Amino acid sequence: MDGFSAWLVVPGSIAARTGGSIYGRRMAGALGARGWTIDVVELDGAFPQPARTALDGAGRMLAAIPDRSIVLVDGLAFGAMPSEVEREASRLRFAAIVHLPLAAEAGLDAAAAARLEASETRALAAASLVIVTGKSTIAAVERYGVARDRIVLVEPGTDRVPLARRGGGSPLQLLSVATLNPGKGHDILIGALASLPQRDWHLTCAGSLDRHPPTAERIRAMICGEGLQNHVTLTGELDDARLAAAYDAADLFVLATRHETYGMAVAEALARGLPVVSTTTGAIPDLVGGHAGLLVSPGDEAALAAALARVMSDTRLRDRLAEGARRTRDRLPTWDDAAGKMAAALERLAR
Repeated sequence: MDGFSAWLVVPGSIAARTGGSIYGRRMAGALGARGWTIDVVELDGAFPQPARTALDGAGRMLAAIPDRSIVLVDGLAFGAMPSEVEREASRLRFAAIVHLPLAAEAGLDAAAAARLEASETRALAAASLVIVTGKSTIAAVERYGVARDRIVLVEPGTDRVPLARRGGGSPLQLLSVATLNPGKGHDILIGALASLPQRDWHLTCAGSLDRHPPTAERIRAMICGEGLQNHVTLTGELDDARLAAAYDAADLFVLATRHETYGMAVAEALARGLPVVSTTTGAIPDLVGGHAGLLVSPGDEAALAAALARVMSDTRLRDRLAEGARRTRDRLPTWDDAAGKMAAALERLAR
């Protein structure tokens, strides 16, 4: 519908290749195609651990938004600035986008998790609407005191893209797409691959090396310590064209993630007809089903190694899983589908 408008507030650059930024960018574009006017505001990239200057800047930004505006705020920022949100909640209609509760981030100590949970609980109490991007987050947000009728599920979309070529030669090409941080399980993946007797494979890890430098250094050290320098490539962030080429060249998609809300990279792999080896977190079991990949419990390195060994050594199994992925891809929601659900939720606020 024409005539609606909203502000989208994100931490850091909307062009960043993180799940949250991709979701915000694609949603803004799809809403715009539906006639919405979306004004994007970029905050300091330090959220969800902002300095006082970052919070002051966010407060000034919110104060400058006109009364009665709909303001979509990425959860990394929203939950970390409760005072700023509370100050403007009586005149702005806030819709928080929660991908993963801040306290659920991997690697936090108990004190930091408790502090973030208290902060996010306050902020969510001031939201008119809470958008969650995965079913598993609904219960988590309800535990923060948000009534179910204020929660709307809007899962990410996918593009209708060409099928990957899947060369099937030697070495077998494995692809993992994820920022190197504690939650994505690169250490588990490298450990699992190192335990396999066969070395006729090459792993490409596409994802930022700069967002959590300790993890990147640890993974580099693991690769060297296991003698896998010729078998693993850390590409850093790839632009759209190079990432599409990486998917196209892959035979198998792998993601050893410890925690996901949805699993956007898995959905992208399925959209290209790639077989998947991943974990049973977020929406990944629903996406992969029983026919497009093998899934193991998060953090189970031995089970991941066994699943990888099965798929990597059995061409017929890989082909069967790839066929399952091709059947799945036609059922994946598009970004226009996702924007339709978002628009319907926001139009309620607009009226």
